[in-house]
This record gives sequence, structure tokens and C-alpha cells, in this order.
Amino acid sequence: MPRPTRLDPLFRSVRSVKGVGPQIATLMARFFDAPEGQDAPLVDVLLHMPAGAIDRRMKGGISAAIPGTVATLSLHIDEHAGPPPGNRRAPYRIFTHDETGELTITYFAGKASWLQKVLPVGENRIVSGTVTTFGGMKQISHPDHIVRTDELDTLPMVEPVYPLTHGLTNKTVHKVVVEALKQVPDLPEWIAPERLKSNHWPSFRAALEQVHNPGDPADLQPFNTARTRLAYDEYLAGQLTLLIIRSTMTRQKGTARQLTGELTGKVLDALPFSPTGSQLAAFDDIKADLTSTNRMSRLLQGDVGAGKTLVALLAMAALAEDGAQSAFMAPTELLAAQHYRTLEPLCTAAGIGIVLLTGKQDAATRKSALARLASGDASIAVGTHALFQTGVEFADLGLTIVDEQHRFGVHQRLALSDKGRHTELLVMTATPIPRTLVLTHFGDMAVSKLTEKPAGRQPIDTAVMPVAAYDRVIARLKARVDEGAQAFWVCPLVEESEEVSAMSAEERAAKLREVFGARVGLVHGRMGAQEKQAVMDGFLAGELAILVATTVIEVGVDVPNATIMIIEHAERFGLAQLHQLRGRVGRGSARSACLLLHGEPLTDLARARLDTIKSTEDGFEIAERDLELRGQGDLLGTRQSGMPGYRLALPDLHRNLLEYAHDDAQALLEQDPGLTSPRGDAVRNLLYLLRRDLAIPLIKAG
Repeated sequence: MPRPTRLDPLFRSVRSVKGVGPQIATLMARFFDAPEGQDAPLVDVLLHMPAGAIDRRMKGGISAAIPGTVATLSLHIDEHAGPPPGNRRAPYRIFTHDETGELTITYFAGKASWLQKVLPVGENRIVSGTVTTFGGMKQISHPDHIVRTDELDTLPMVEPVYPLTHGLTNKTVHKVVVEALKQVPDLPEWIAPERLKSNHWPSFRAALEQVHNPGDPADLQPFNTARTRLAYDEYLAGQLTLLIIRSTMTRQKGTARQLTGELTGKVLDALPFSPTGSQLAAFDDIKADLTSTNRMSRLLQGDVGAGKTLVALLAMAALAEDGAQSAFMAPTELLAAQHYRTLEPLCTAAGIGIVLLTGKQDAATRKSALARLASGDASIAVGTHALFQTGVEFADLGLTIVDEQHRFGVHQRLALSDKGRHTELLVMTATPIPRTLVLTHFGDMAVSKLTEKPAGRQPIDTAVMPVAAYDRVIARLKARVDEGAQAFWVCPLVEESEEVSAMSAEERAAKLREVFGARVGLVHGRMGAQEKQAVMDGFLAGELAILVATTVIEVGVDVPNATIMIIEHAERFGLAQLHQLRGRVGRGSARSACLLLHGEPLTDLARARLDTIKSTEDGFEIAERDLELRGQGDLLGTRQSGMPGYRLALPDLHRNLLEYAHDDAQALLEQDPGLTSPRGDAVRNLLYLLRRDLAIPLIKAG
């Protein structure tokens, strides 16, 4: 269904506004993230929220103007004084007064003819700008606005201030916004009447007017009715999009799998431990999905070390009972190889064929793996995104498992179902995600949570010390290594940097080799996959006692004998990252320790982060605390593909509105799944305006 014609004026190019030429249009296209070769439409500038306001309302005369603040004054122009001949660096000065005092207006490199026209001697002008002092005299340098006294009403008394990029001015953005506001049609209301009434919200158009032409700085406060209405609109559009995608993906006919329990039983018998209650509960959720006729689209959340890989294996074994194959996709070759090493012995014990497929394999190994997949001899393929490249043929692919969701956004989830791979989909994350972010980014998926750690997992003792205690740390580490312990040492940088005074991984490895000799290994993201794997293998085999690394080891690296984690300059890492890194130890039967070394002085935020990590090992609690400490920010590691960041909502402040929007979107789609009612039609306008039309082709009646 094409975009409603009533919205067309808002999708005109910013070039349609007088004064916006190619240069500004190019800047705006880049700033508003327009597709390659396209201009930004007016609607994108209209939905660009001011970050604050300048109050230009007139409050007393020169004597009341406080240096360092913006003042709007009615001034009598007394005299012009240009710079002396031969001294062009001196300012051009204009002397003025009002009934309360005197003030100088200064311009550097000012053009005399233009200034005499704009500020003619003997006349009054309204001048607005920041007041400073020079030589005991109040002055305004390069005023923001100058108007005749009869033009006072053209001056924005409360001027919105927009986030900008280099080359874009506030005036230019506001000019485009004013033009865009004229194009906003009277749109039918998409918010449920009771929700609108209980919150005293204005209409969409009135809310935009109030935010872009505020009568008072308070109109721009996050909890003002105009701002909260717009934040809710954005959440509602996002939730509708995800729910429509979810209903599309699950409504697509899946295959009701015939599960015998034979292979999953063999996997469970081969385990050296008993699964936790939450692992079995998550597998029950998956079995229910697999045996229904709807396609599975499920997110499996598990804290570090909660045992997601076992749940994934049980799901793949269940598929194999029905004769179908599974693809297990990891974000890196290092992790794919590790998953394969973990799964292969269990698969062999259960009689399930498994192959590893990565981009760096030798030709013979790859050829054999491809042949086993094509013939159906292998039921499980473990690899990176290379699993879905041309030339990889499955006999009967029934399940795709994606490890580490934050590299895998909405577009990728849709692509997997679009390309004829109408497979069941299980996405796994080791990043505990707060409920608000689950709704924001994974509202299209059902969710299972692993909340227990497998039996035998040891608690981790966490301590916080300044980097200055390095010598004490080394002495203690040497004693532990002599007893046979292994340690990770994580640094924030790969190599020395002029801008940052933190110790780099390369420097730290060199320092540690002075004490521990050749038993110190180094891995970082700039190394080749084989080089990294060789070092990891040496650490795994116990040949290396200390592994110095950057955050390349953050996700999924499993060395059960490593019991010490030292994180240098821990104040430079986010909470979720610190939690992930700490989770690399405590994976064996011995008690483990994590030491957070920090630089000084510590900011309050950094101290709060380190205190949180020290006080709890619960990843879900840490994730909620992270959201409180820094807002949504970039909590999921990268911006979600297909779900742009918020422009109208401030997730840390408008969090409560997300729950309302989720419930309202669900209720609307239950009553009107095809969005064919008058309100459904209004909602389609919202989806187009907020650029969530990704979902519109998926809307089907019934």
C-alpha cells in the first residue's frame, strides 16, 4: 500500500525550503542519515528535537543584564567607531545606551556599510545576544538577532537550540522546521482516546508546534505533555513494527516437528552434570514452538555461564530427531571453533553428525563439510555468517541459531526468513538485557531466560584496587602462578596511544614477560584468526600462564582452568563489558578471583560502576543498574540494524511510556490485525511519519 498522499508534502526534500542550497542539503543528508544519494526529507528535520532553549524574553534594561547570559535589549544607537587605519584586527565598535546604562556592540572584521545600515545612528533597535564585559563596560559581540522595534514579534522570544553538526547552524535548522510545520496536515488521531485524555496530551501537530515554537523554556522539558506525547508516539510506532514482524514470522507456516526424545535423551545421558531447572524450562519452551505449526522466533537470554550452548544443542538434537538440520551461527571464527569443540564430543556420543564451516578452512576440510551438509549426513553446521554464503547447500535446514544477538538486528532477522530459509529461529544472547530494551529491540520475539548457573560453578571474589598497587598485584600473581593458576589480564587498548594514558596490551605483555618470561601470551583484534587461535590453544593447554588481551576475549572464550581475571583501567569499561569479562573465570571447579585495577582520580560514575560489579554477580541486576547509570546509550553493543535510535523519546526518562505503548500496540493488533479500521488507518500515518514503514508491507488482515 503506497504512502498516503496527505503526507507527501512532509517527504519533500529540504532543498524545497528557500535558502537551502546544495551545500546545506548535503550536510543535512549526512546528519539525518539519508540513504546514499538522497536528500533528507522535511519530516526528518521536523522530528529533530531541540536539546534546550535560549530565553530571549526582555527582562529589564542594560543595568539588569548579567554577564554570561543572553539578554534582549531595546538600544539607542549613539556612535560607530571602526578600527584605526592599518589595524584590521581591532574590533568595529558601536556605542549604545538605554535609560538604565550603556553597552558596546562589537564586531571583528565587521563590514562598515552593512553595520551602518543594520544599526543606524540615532535610531532604536532590538538586539539579542550574550552579554560580556570588556574594560569594565558591558558588551555584546556579534549579536544573534537585530530587529527594528516594530518587528519585535518576529524575534523568537524562546528560541529552541538543536543538536548540530559542523557547518549546520541553529538558524538554518529552525528555518527548515518552520517550513515543515506549515506542511503538517490535520491527521486523524492514532492514540486511544482514554490514553490521550488521561495524560492530557495535545494532538500530534500541536505537540510539534509547542516543541519547535516554545512559549517558555519549560515547554521543552522531557516531562512536558508535548514531549511525552511525541515520545509515546515513537514507542508506539516501534512496538507496532516489532509486533507486526513477529506476527508475520510466526504466522508463516512452520513444520510441526515430530520429536521422539531419543537423541536429546542421549545428549543428556552424555553430560557430566545435570542441567539446571531453567535450562530444562527453556528447552520446554523451544519444544512447544517446534511442535506447533507456527514458526519459532525466540530470544534465549542467559547470564554469563548460564549454559545457553547446552539448550542450543538440545534444540538441534530435537530437530535431528525429525530428520532436519540446524545451522549454529557465531559472531567470530574463534567462537565458532570453540562451540564446535564443546559440541562435537556430545554429538559423537549421541550419534549426531556435526561439521565446522568457517572462511579460513583448508579446501579439503571445507569440501568434506559441504558434502556432508548437502547429503544430510551432518545434522548440525557450526560456523560464522559464512554458513549462509552461496555454495553452502543444506539437505533440509530446519533451524537457525544465532549466537550474540547484538550483531544481528531486525533486518537480518527478516532476511533469514525472506530468502526461502523459512527456518525456526533461535537467537541467543549472553548480555542480560533489561525488560525495556527487550521490548524495544526484541518485541518481535518470544523470550526465554536462563537464571541459574550450572552446578559446580564457583562464585567469583571481586576486588577493586588502584593501578598504583601494581607491584603488590604482581607479587600475589607470581605466587598463584607458581601454584599452577592461570590468569587473564585485560587492557583497554591494543597499542600505546598519544591521546590515552592507559597501558596498552602490547606494553603490558612486554612488562609481564620481564617477570614471567615466555609463559605470557597476547591476543588482540588486529591479529589474524589462526594467530589468535594458536595463542588461545597454548593457553588452553596450560603452556601459557597469563593471557594478555583486549576485549576480544569478552564473549564466550572458555578456559576452565583460568581462575584469575585482572582488568586494567577497569573504569574505562562499561558495566555489561566488565560483567562479561569477569564471566571468563569461575568456569571450573576451583574458586576464582577478579581484580579491577583503576586509574585515579575516579569519576562518580566510574566508582558507581565498579561498586556495582563488586557487589553482585547477577547479570540482570547489573543490566538494570547500567540502564540507570547511563541511560539506553549503546547498551546492546551496536545500534540495532533496522531499528534506528530514538529521536523523540529519551529512553532513560520516558521508560514508563514504553510499557504503555507495548500494551496499547498489542491491544490494537488484537482488535484490528490488518489495521483497516479508522484508527488502524491513522496508525499507518504514524508508521510512515516515524519511518517504521518497514512493517507496512507485512500487515495482513486476519
